[in-house]
Amino acid sequence: MITLVTTVAACGLPRSGPTKGEIFAGSVEQGGDSFIFNVTPQVNRIISAPDGFGFSPSFLNASQVGPDTISSGDKLTLTVFENVRDDPLLGNTGQRVSALTEVQVDGTGSIFVPYAGRIRAAGQTPEALRQSITNALQSQTPDPQVLVQRVAGDGATVSVTGTAGAAGVYPIGQPTRTLLRALSLAGGVTSEPAATVVRVTRGDQSGQIPLQDLYENPDLDIALRNGDVITVERDRRRFTALGATGQAVIPFEQAKLSALEALAQVGGLQTNLSDPRGVFVFRNEPASTVRTLTGRPDIASAQRVAYVLDLTEPSGLFEARDFQIRDGDTIYVTEAPFAQWTKTVQAILGTTNAATSVSTVGQ
Repeated sequence: MITLVTTVAACGLPRSGPTKGEIFAGSVEQGGDSFIFNVTPQVNRIISAPDGFGFSPSFLNASQVGPDTISSGDKLTLTVFENVRDDPLLGNTGQRVSALTEVQVDGTGSIFVPYAGRIRAAGQTPEALRQSITNALQSQTPDPQVLVQRVAGDGATVSVTGTAGAAGVYPIGQPTRTLLRALSLAGGVTSEPAATVVRVTRGDQSGQIPLQDLYENPDLDIALRNGDVITVERDRRRFTALGATGQAVIPFEQAKLSALEALAQVGGLQTNLSDPRGVFVFRNEPASTVRTLTGRPDIASAQRVAYVLDLTEPSGLFEARDFQIRDGDTIYVTEAPFAQWTKTVQAILGTTNAATSVSTVGQ
């Protein structure tokens, strides 16, 4: 019987992938090319950096554009009250109030006002521009009173694209000075907030955050600048599940996904097949992370790393709960030794039954 078991096992029974021992045999310590680490609280602290999310200090520290700051492309209405009864400077005889409507700030940031000439408008508030026009006119008409009203135009705008409720180009004004305000004006988002990412591109810089984080953290509601592009899209991160569990490529359904939640997404461990002591997470880690994990200063490039979770340990479930899955990770669950033994026995019984059937037919 033992000889038969050995023979069947040697033939190579079907299985879902390498065993725990075979994976460890490919470690750097055994002459392989992968680093293998048991997940501990210390390991979790070292690798807990966010998965490519966040805004740079230049985004976070930018102050809000003033709600009335005039920009190139804006349109202005200028109303001038002249303190004369006859022969006003701007109006007809007897007309003391003159209105100049839809005066557009040109590409150089200036406007033209009759009898005042070209006046710099961009970067000023309506009050500051009012004073500039008054100073330019008061030498030609007594005690002019000027009113400046601004209508946000195409000069200072942000673009909202993707799965926003109403994608489009929006002028920066009182309702759109910050990221959350712009998204609200654009009708919010049409995708599930927990699985939605917001990316802001400003020139050659870009930053992205989960939408849920924007709702929960006011510090992420950054000030917008002219030309910003806001892209709203479903989280494109994925992880792969293989081995003695559900096998598929799974999209992230939330901003932060733990190993425990990832296993639950694929149906958990199969009771009669999975080895709870052999749950692996494979990923490529940057050199800095591996240097910290190993204490080896000679590591200069990204390395293949396998993290091992033992769900039979008292703290195993806690470590799996704290271990954060990242984009591109592969979760592999090894088969339990008992499962391989069961396959061997079934193969033996199947061979024996087949031989008996042949013998019976031959009689």
